[in-house]
Amino acid sequence: MRTQTRMMLGGAAVALVALLVGLFFSLRAPATPEVAPAVAATSRANPSAAASPSAAAAPAVGAPSGLPGEAPPSTPAPTGGAEQSLEELSAFLRNRYGAKLKEPYVQIKMLEDLMRYFQKRNPDRWQEELLAFLKQEFPEMYEELAATLRNRLDYEKWVKDNQSYLRGLGEKERRTAMWDARNRLFGKEAAERIWASELKNQAVADTLVALDSKQDANLQQKLSTYKQRLQEIYGEQSEAYLARHQQEMMNRFLDMSSIQEELTAMTPQERTQSLRTIRKEMGLNEEALQRWDTLDQTRDARWEAGARYTEERVALAKQLSGAELEAKLQELRARYFGPEADIIAQEEASGFFRFERPRQWGRN
Repeated sequence: MRTQTRMMLGGAAVALVALLVGLFFSLRAPATPEVAPAVAATSRANPSAAASPSAAAAPAVGAPSGLPGEAPPSTPAPTGGAEQSLEELSAFLRNRYGAKLKEPYVQIKMLEDLMRYFQKRNPDRWQEELLAFLKQEFPEMYEELAATLRNRLDYEKWVKDNQSYLRGLGEKERRTAMWDARNRLFGKEAAERIWASELKNQAVADTLVALDSKQDANLQQKLSTYKQRLQEIYGEQSEAYLARHQQEMMNRFLDMSSIQEELTAMTPQERTQSLRTIRKEMGLNEEALQRWDTLDQTRDARWEAGARYTEERVALAKQLSGAELEAKLQELRARYFGPEADIIAQEEASGFFRFERPRQWGRN
């Protein structure tokens, strides 16, 4: 039986080694936090906005997408026949995941990596081949890994079968239903480990909702509470997490309506200082703060020009119409926006008027 299993899996070993090596390097690539903006080309949604950090795609059941703090494993290189290749593959997996393979979220991560490979290689028999591989190379944990795989597949099926039902629920009820399913399939402790990042993210969201509704606290007090809660939620990893997600954390704070209202009520000098304080408290260094100051000035000038343009545009629309109006508007857009005049014209032709949107301080 062992020889038959090796024959079935041996031909895939080299390809699987290459796949997992690629997965390893993609997972190990450090995320570069965006600590300061670069003035980007004008877009419809955000004139002169800084580029936003890419959101990492989460695995299907929300397991963490990387294993931080690990030493880089040695990369396997096939040097012999099927048996030797399987041994190298097994060594790679154990090196990549083995030290933490008792952790449910690590099991999910490894299984999802293997699922993607075997589903692509053999859509009809991928599960049989995957289980054979696990039994061959992880016999001491086979039962546990096979059970985790079954739970993972059952959860995926439950989500698919209940899509309509879940869409009909409110946010709180939908979250409760999903957690009931996760706890039932994986057990409460394992589910909380697998979806730990989701729990933390929800705790941050709940904090922001509470802060936004707190009428007896000003911006500085809310910022202090926000930082304290981030430290409580992420614990020893809070500093590292904030370093990787500075802009995201800043944006979530700035997106609170109460913060925007307070910034709007400030003088320009007070607003500049408040934005700088928020960014500094989120860990930005002086060089990054200066770049943000420059971008704020660019944005302010853009919105001031937009306000004047909008005022003149409204006046022209009351006096002219048709081709005559469009000719004047073309001149007006060229005067205010230069090479971007054509982009503004295209936006307005589609019904989008960027300077009629609310100003979001620190965001656009």
